[in-house]
Amino acid sequence: MSTMAAPAAFDTRALREGIERCDAEALLALYAEDAELRVVDRKTQPSHPLVMHGRDEIGAMLDDVYSREMTHKLEQVVVEGDHLAFLESCHYPDGVRVLVASMADLRDGRIVDQTSVQAWDESGSEQ
Repeated sequence: MSTMAAPAAFDTRALREGIERCDAEALLALYAEDAELRVVDRKTQPSHPLVMHGRDEIGAMLDDVYSREMTHKLEQVVVEGDHLAFLESCHYPDGVRVLVASMADLRDGRIVDQTSVQAWDESGSEQ
């Protein structure tokens, strides 16, 4: 008689805590080694998104974003099978707001493929 382990579940609590505590290291732990992350915004449009491959590149981006003086809030998160969707709002001290909508595929409870679309207040400068 063989027993199969249940697939690992994605840790939504770690996602919330990582985002809201600006903990890039905790967030990076949610990604598979071979993960790919695409970011689409006004500068990196759908035909030429910013693409990061692997945890090193993704980690560098997370370190940059979460070291900035701003607040982050996980507004919504949905996990359905091997799919993840979440909405993050960010607020700079000067009043500029950013909204990020992300969709991802999961493998063994970790993000393997993610696309994030971010919108910035037009009045502020993008960083």
